[in-house]
Amino acid sequence: MSLYLRPTTLEEAARILAQQGGTILSGGTDLPPSDTVVDISAIHSMKGITTAPDVHRIGGLTTWSEIVSSSLPRCFDGLKTAARQIGGIQIQNRGTLAGNLCNASPAADGVPPLLALDAEVELISSAGTRRLPLSTFIAGNRRTLRRPDEILAAVIVPRALDDANSVFLKLGSRQYLVISIVMVSVVTQISDGRVAEARIAVGSCSAAAQRLPKLERALVGAPARIGLGVFAHPQHLSPLAPIDDVRATASYRMDSALTLISRALDASVESH
Repeated sequence: MSLYLRPTTLEEAARILAQQGGTILSGGTDLPPSDTVVDISAIHSMKGITTAPDVHRIGGLTTWSEIVSSSLPRCFDGLKTAARQIGGIQIQNRGTLAGNLCNASPAADGVPPLLALDAEVELISSAGTRRLPLSTFIAGNRRTLRRPDEILAAVIVPRALDDANSVFLKLGSRQYLVISIVMVSVVTQISDGRVAEARIAVGSCSAAAQRLPKLERALVGAPARIGLGVFAHPQHLSPLAPIDDVRATASYRMDSALTLISRALDASVESH
């Protein structure tokens, strides 16, 4: 016998998961078969965006359309660009941030922009609350460190780079309604005409999206002007491990990643 349960509070949902388990439904755009479905879409405390002095908190049930229309600062421009390219408008109206992250697809468009913002996830269960860096939370292809009794309640982003430039670029067989071949997210903080901090994340080129720390370090102090992309070299892509599949070969993905990184870096300093 199948069960459909629709709790209205996090406490109720956590209790259900602890006592009998079940598959969590948030937006419902990609739901596997399950004997017990726990629909969390009525938990209003998991919706919306709030800002504190040190962090931005995005509720797990916040939709991509809501992210696009939000007044988040410019460092979220890359996330907003990614949100506009997640499926069609119907998916953007229903799909949630938590669902995208917990699905943990290597091609999840929301992951690279959030990695580049040093995002953390807040996980809630009957046993308590814990926070993990997003880079740790996503453990591989369709794998996360979320326990079966936990709910991804929110994404937490520190405010250290609120005024930084942010760019997201995606390569696919067409612009919309497509699974990414490669995607790149770049965040650059500019001070006195030079790069003070850089963060680069690449998706669809590994089992989980990856930051490129060697390139990030190499960019610090570089002149913030068009041509910044020349600092990106093939050796900076060593954390990536692309595969051959029906959309592209591994070598094509690596070449494309380098091109997109270069373009994104240039775009991130265009106004300087």
